[in-house]
Amino acid sequence: MKEKVLILCTGNSCRSHMAEGILRARGGDFFEVFSAGSNPKGAVHPFAIQALSEIGIDIKHHTSDHLNLYINKGIDVVITVCDNAQEACPIFPNSPKTYHWSFEDPPHAAQEGESEIEAFRRIRDQIKLVFEAYVSGYQDAQK
Repeated sequence: MKEKVLILCTGNSCRSHMAEGILRARGGDFFEVFSAGSNPKGAVHPFAIQALSEIGIDIKHHTSDHLNLYINKGIDVVITVCDNAQEACPIFPNSPKTYHWSFEDPPHAAQEGESEIEAFRRIRDQIKLVFEAYVSGYQDAQK
């Protein structure tokens, strides 16, 4: 049976969706993956969609959901990808495993000389590295 993983961010528009897409693509045999926010913006950021599309992952049909939709869904693992979400994370029934891997907010992360889409790509690559390592570690633990 697949573990249910919920990835949380504040706005559920960028980081959580990139992480959800990457985890589904790389760990879909092991995980059923969802994402949500403590204060969802209501849409996925177009640059998050573009950045994932560039690595062959389609998230254009993702929706921006509130974390309360998942409170009683039997979540096994909760991963927060921003500090605000970690602070706002409620207590889930069945005490799921929790992880906190904070990433910069892509729309506000452009460094000097870097465009906004380049910031999304940089953070996408950071998320990809962490979540692929998570899948690899999970696979090793199953052996």
